[in-house]
Parts: sequence; structure tokens; C-alpha cells
Amino acid sequence: MTFPTRLTAAALCGAVVAFVPATASAHAGRGALLDVVPVSTMDTSQLVSYLGDYDLDASRVRFGVDAKRIVYRTIDPAGKPTTASALVASPRNNGRSPRQVTWLHGTTGYRGSVASVADGNDRAAALLFASAGYLTTAPDYLGLGTGPGFHPYADAPSTVTASVDALRATRKLAARLDLRPDPRVMITGHSQGGHATMALGQALHRGADPGLKLGGLAPISGPMRPSRLVAQGANDEIANGVAYLAYWTVAWNRLHHLYDHPAEAFKDPSIEGLFDGEHRNEEIFSKLPGTISELFTESYLARVKHPTGVLRAKLREADGYCDWRPRVPVSIYSSTGDEDVTIETSAHCDQRLEQYHAQSTLIDLGADVNHGRAAKLALPRILAEFDRG
Repeated sequence: MTFPTRLTAAALCGAVVAFVPATASAHAGRGALLDVVPVSTMDTSQLVSYLGDYDLDASRVRFGVDAKRIVYRTIDPAGKPTTASALVASPRNNGRSPRQVTWLHGTTGYRGSVASVADGNDRAAALLFASAGYLTTAPDYLGLGTGPGFHPYADAPSTVTASVDALRATRKLAARLDLRPDPRVMITGHSQGGHATMALGQALHRGADPGLKLGGLAPISGPMRPSRLVAQGANDEIANGVAYLAYWTVAWNRLHHLYDHPAEAFKDPSIEGLFDGEHRNEEIFSKLPGTISELFTESYLARVKHPTGVLRAKLREADGYCDWRPRVPVSIYSSTGDEDVTIETSAHCDQRLEQYHAQSTLIDLGADVNHGRAAKLALPRILAEFDRG
């Protein structure tokens, strides 16, 4: 499970998705590049202004940036062929071997709000790294952007496969541009993307692709112990818990068959239809109740509070992405002011990494920093860390 980034209406004010037809053979392998669509080109002065609009420190802007949406081959949670999209942002400089960054976004209910489609915080994060000289990949994940089907929300394994394949496709795009990227990949992400940062880092550490190496890890406000976040949400102890648990329930039912009919889980069965990728967040929030007891049936809420069977097993699996020893330093950013994803879940990750003798540092951004603000404060510091690495 890969919980939350705050599902604000402002985050969903994006363009309508333009679906791009596949242009390569249906038999192409994972990571095959199917299409490339220019998204934006900015010079340094435009980037300084653009990043400032998103409250990001633009002091490290050095290069103009070209941003493109790519469509590529990947697999779905069942291992069947599918396609996905991502934003690739490249610095406009003379370097032929750029370093690489991957930005992993947080909870997104609407397919049109991701970085490859719409201006927003996630595109701004990608352009920040590219403007400092990094070839930057921002995967949309499955079922978002131009990807078909539903998004398997909070499913780390499919987030990893989609992200590894996005990096493979980025490498193919780089070859077209006569670039030979450094194989080391610096990984960072916010909320759902913070949890995904550790999962993707573990996959690269274990050799998911021989051409890609783990270069750095910097998760931000990630739900590193998802079972704890579910428990807190079920007790109405976190902000936006109704939205997170509703989305999680619908997505995990598609993956793990938690119920036969939505009326078994939801007091209002129509809630399931809100999480089809086509509803904007303001519409989702307007139709959700205020409390968990109003959202779930008594029997389903009892299952959430006391998980058994496949639900318990998958939550335990999701809890384990800090149980390894990275060969690179890990900086974990969180804040005591975060009411969506409490700092204790980041502290849990820090403790688990230390038990595996990893070099891990937990950075508390402050008691006055909420979930959304954490990323804006952490990103410039992470960029400075990656530059030093």
C-alpha cells in the first residue's frame, strides 16, 4: 500500500488527457518507447518564474528544460502487457552524460492531473531537477495519464514495474538525443511516492535492470508503515482519512477481491464509481461523507480494523519496504505538523533501516509544516543533496 498525498481540488486543475495511440509493435518488450509528445520548453528566466509560482526555491536553476510526455510498454499487476505514460524533462545543456532523477508522485484520483498531462506540483518538481542538470523521469503510474484501465492505488509492486519501465523508456529517448545517462538513479517522491521511493530503490538495489543503479534515496512524507496508516484512518485519526481509505478499498478490491459488491463495503455503493480515474478531486470530495463510520458498513470497517487473510498478508508486505540495507545514504523527510501521514511512519522506516545497518537520517521539517507543504520545503534540500552525491 502506498498511501497519500493530499487530494486537493487545486491539484486536479489539469488539462484533459489526450490519449496517444501506440505506434510500435504490440510485441515490443517492457520499456519500449511507443510515442513522444512535446509538452513544454522553458528557458532559465521562464523556469525561475514558473517554479516560483509553485513556491519552489529556484536558486539552483542553471539550464533551460525540454519536457516531453512518453508512452511506453509495461505490465499490469497481473503481469499482462499494457502501456503507461510519464514525463521526461531534460536539461538544455551540452552535457552528453546527464545524471538521472526519478520523481514519484503522491495520491492522485484523476488521471488528468499527473505531470505528463497537466501543470501542477509534480511537473514543477520534475522541472526543478531538470533545470539543475538532471535527466528527470516522472512516471504517471498505471491507469493515470494516458494509461488504460484503473490505477492500482497503493500497490507498490506495480508502481515499481511501471517506474522501472519508465526509466527504460527514458534511456531509449536519451539514445535518440545522443545522450548516455549516468546509470545511477536518484529517487525521490512525496506521500504515496515516498513509499514508492523505497520500493523502487529496493528493486534497483536487487538488480531489476542491469543498466540502472541506485544512486540516492530521499522519500518525503511517505506512509512507510501502511498498516499503521490504515489503522489510524479507520479510527478517524488522520486528515483526509475517508478519501484515502475509500480509494484504497476500491483499488485493493480490484487487486485482491475484498468484496463481491460495493454495498458490502460502502454504505453508499455509488462511492466505488468515484475512483475510476475520470472524476476530479473536487467532485470526489463533494460526495464523500465526513467520517469513516459513515463511509463503511459495520462489517467491512471491522475487517479494516482487524485484517485477516489476504488483506493482512498484503498489508504486512507493504510494511516491509524499509527492511533492507541500501548502499547509499537515505534521507527521510517528514514533519510533526503532518496530519495526513504522521511522522511516526517515517520514524518507523528510519528505525528499520538502522536495524539493517543502513545510513539513514530522519529530517523533521517542523510542527508548522503540513502534508502538502513538506514537499515544497524538502525538494530544494534534496536537490542540494543529490548535487553533493
